Parts: sequence; structure tokens; C-alpha cells
Amino acid sequence: MQVSAFKTFLAIEAAGSFHAAARALNVTQTTVSARIKALEAALGTPLFERGPGGTRLSMAGRQFLPYAEQMMRTWEFVSGDLKASLAGQVPLRLGAQLSVWDPLLVDVAVWLEEVQGTVPFTLNYDHTMNMGEAVVRRLLDVAIVNEVPPGTRLTAQELPPERLVLVANRPLRLGQDGLPLFINLEFGAEYDAQLHDVLPARRRQHIVLGNALMGLRYLQGRGGMGYFPACMVAEALAAGALHLVQGAPEIHLSCRALYLPDNPALEHIRQVVRGLHEVRGG
Repeated sequence: MQVSAFKTFLAIEAAGSFHAAARALNVTQTTVSARIKALEAALGTPLFERGPGGTRLSMAGRQFLPYAEQMMRTWEFVSGDLKASLAGQVPLRLGAQLSVWDPLLVDVAVWLEEVQGTVPFTLNYDHTMNMGEAVVRRLLDVAIVNEVPPGTRLTAQELPPERLVLVANRPLRLGQDGLPLFINLEFGAEYDAQLHDVLPARRRQHIVLGNALMGLRYLQGRGGMGYFPACMVAEALAAGALHLVQGAPEIHLSCRALYLPDNPALEHIRQVVRGLHEVRGG
């Protein structure tokens, strides 16, 4: 009942009236009214205001709108997973803690399709999500992370580390006067500790950009310097569009695959881990 009520609520909001929503859903207007009445009773507040100009969301309706949209997305996701499982397919949900590993998720998906056969995937790019918690709560099957959360029963499979190199839009040497703006991608405690040894905070002016591709675009458009994955800047370095900062050491980020050892799709997860080693050359 609630799923149909959420769907009806969203249909009214999109169509602008109960009548138009009923037509779009191919149900009677009485059915639409009954669903919304039950939903409003459950929430204890009116969700719509009706007037000469049509039907519009009430204040409570506007607050409820993003929740209804999320509920429908969740339902579609869950119901799609169940249908795929019943059809003998195993949909795997992969996520990455840092934006540097978005291309890695795509590469391993392509590898699995080419080498192991087609496997349906959901790739997650929401870097604000706590990846360890998402795996524990079974929102994700595998997460690529550099920091393993303490006190969990997750399996952490070591992968080849990520190499970060310091690049700039013009030739520079570490330690010279007048170093340009530093683009700080804030990749966690391990990154911060190594960065402090190279560029102590007192010696750098910096701007924080949490997405590696955005940071690289900013550097190329505005100028400056920053630590980026070596694979991400290789083409620009070869073309002379970027330059390695002379005297700057590499920074290495740990890379691990997290998963639950009791996941029903464990064999498919092991395929993912093998693929991650393969595409990273480890």
C-alpha cells in the first residue's frame, strides 16, 4: 500500500492535479484520493493544498517530497535486485571511498564482462557515504577504500597502492620561493601525514577540492600544483600540459577491497577482487 501511495504522491506533484495523476497511473480518481488520504493519516498532516489554480504541495508535502523520491528509488533498487536474483543473476553493488578510484570501478566492470562474462553492476560514486558502514549494512557488496574502519567483521583485501605525484602547470622545484597555490584533495590521515613531510602547512597556501577530476580541471584552468594519481596525469605530462615538481617525492595511498565474508555473492566478490588486481597490474 505504501509503495503505491508514494508513487501516487509523486504523480500528483508531477501532474499538478489528482485527476491528471489518476489518468497517468491508469486508476480512478477515487483510488488516488484514497491513497493520499491514507498517507496523510499515517503522517498526520496534509500533503497538498487545493485551490482554483490547481493542486500544489503543502509545506509538509514539500518536506516529504525528497523522502518519497528516495523511497521509490530504494524500492526500485531492491525490487530490481530480487528479480535479478530470481533470474539466476547476481547484481553486485560496488562503491569507492575516494574519487581517485571511480575509473577503477569502471575498469573492473569492463574486465569482468570481458573475462568472466556479463555481470550486472551498480557502481556507486557517492563519496560522502561511509563505505565501511555501507558494506556492513549490505548497501554495498564491495567498497574500494584506503582506510579500514576499526571494530568491524569486514574482510580487507590488500590491493596495489595508489601512486600520487606532485604536478604543476609550469616547471617548479620543491623548496623554491613563491610556490603556487596547492590544490589539496584531502585523501585522509595517511595522505595528510605524508603531505606534511613534503609541504608543511605553514609553507603552503591551499584550496580544498575533494574530487580528483575536479581538482585536476581546476589546476589546468587556474594554475597551481597538487598531488594526483600518476595514471590520471600521465597523458597531460606526456603532452607537456603539466610538469612534475622537481624534488617532490611520491605519495602512496593504501588501497583495499572491503566485503563481508558471509555475503551470499562471495564467489562473485572474489572475481571482483581478482579483477581489481588484474586491472591495477598487481
